[in-house]
Amino acid sequence: MARGIAFLLLTLAALGALQRLNARHLSADQHILMPTYRSSSASKSGNTSTEGTNWAILIAGSSGYWNYRHQADVCHAYHVLRNGGLKEENIVVFMYDDIADNEFNPRPGQIINNPGGVDVYAGVPKDYTGSNVTVGNFFAALLGDKDMLTGGSGKVVDSGPNDHIFIFYSDHGGPGVLGMPTNPSLYANDFIDALQLKHDTGGYKEMVIYIEACESGSIFEGLLPDNLNIYVTTAANAVESSWGTYCPGMDPSPPSEYFTCIGDLYSVSWMEDSETHNLEEETLKDQYSIIKQRTSNHETYVSGSHVMQYGDIDISAEFANQYLGNNDANRNNSLHDQSTLSNVPLHLPSILQYITTGGKTKGVHQRDADLLFLWHKYSSRSEGTKEKFEAQEELLTELSYRMHLDKSVSLIGKALFGDGIGDSALTAVRPSGTPLVDDWSCLKTLVRTFESHCGSLTDYGMRHMRAFANICNAGVKIGTFEEASSSICSASKFSHTVSPLKVGFRA
Repeated sequence: MARGIAFLLLTLAALGALQRLNARHLSADQHILMPTYRSSSASKSGNTSTEGTNWAILIAGSSGYWNYRHQADVCHAYHVLRNGGLKEENIVVFMYDDIADNEFNPRPGQIINNPGGVDVYAGVPKDYTGSNVTVGNFFAALLGDKDMLTGGSGKVVDSGPNDHIFIFYSDHGGPGVLGMPTNPSLYANDFIDALQLKHDTGGYKEMVIYIEACESGSIFEGLLPDNLNIYVTTAANAVESSWGTYCPGMDPSPPSEYFTCIGDLYSVSWMEDSETHNLEEETLKDQYSIIKQRTSNHETYVSGSHVMQYGDIDISAEFANQYLGNNDANRNNSLHDQSTLSNVPLHLPSILQYITTGGKTKGVHQRDADLLFLWHKYSSRSEGTKEKFEAQEELLTELSYRMHLDKSVSLIGKALFGDGIGDSALTAVRPSGTPLVDDWSCLKTLVRTFESHCGSLTDYGMRHMRAFANICNAGVKIGTFEEASSSICSASKFSHTVSPLKVGFRA
């Protein structure tokens, strides 16, 4: 609770400072400008104010070797942008940085993002790592406000009204929320508020956002106005999982020494497309169509998701190089030349079907990729060894905790709504174009209350955000919810062993 209050106070203080700053700029003949924008001089990157500058923020929102693919995505994205001509000083990188030198990494000091095994870690700046990968620092970097920062390199998006901004995020998500390795999580309403503030203070000309996460469409559904000059695509709609790829046993699979997924399907789709096509001739709409085709498993949606678009759709008519740059080596490549990896079927070994839903699959749910890692960790150990026993315990503990979360939420729903409609009330989906929840403060309070009594939600538990949102939308009083949570979870060992007091609250 203290962490959440401190974050709220920091955010309010920052907003107050920006409002006071705006007041000094309000006149009939002035734009509202960001504090770092200097309209009469050249920007730091060397572009004049009339030419504009390309900026980017890349965020891997997870930690842990089982989440290898998220930091691999971000490192790969950095090189796509650099090879496309963006300058290092204009790219802000957020990643926990616990993968390259992890004890499980078979290639110490390297990270790969496709079966070709090319290192994408080398040369990537470490702007915000470890405990500095926070929502507060992301907002500070986006708004160009160094005074808001609480660590890191100090690099921010020092942009003005002629500039283009690209944001790429890769991690776990849930309805209305994106994960961060250091709690709290990033909530949709706060993200939209930050984007609105960036727009209102003249901080960019146009912005493009790519989001890799489960239920990522819910971050913008009914929330993002279409008049902010922002174009968004997401890996999934508001109700489904996104997918990991290049996983052990799949075809294509990572090198044999890897027992974790090394990429995400939506993420590698846009990056491998960018590396093989001339982005001076490919529009954002073209790229959206290519990503959608591949991520949907060629429109079968078997082990695939619905790539979505939000915001100012007219921006999609612009060429992709305005945001991603363009590698000179691709100038002669036709838009119709397919990536060598884009049409290869993906298959998962039948022994791993226990982590899928309904038989054979060609990919791995984002939330199940860690089970895949734990399974391979267990199966690779020698029989009868201490290491194999410990790996088995780790896998069983993860499965047991997931069952605890699912059961606890279900029982709370039945306590609040009755046995007959409890589960359906929690999983109900609002009409398209409607935000997840009416009262975001209520949602965050329920998350903190649940975690206080039942244990941390974890990356997996974010799938239950819709349940908490529906409880808020139904007008259930917070005291009533707390009483139900306390009663149902008080006897569970998980309420104490996975305590948010140790890992922080997600709200």
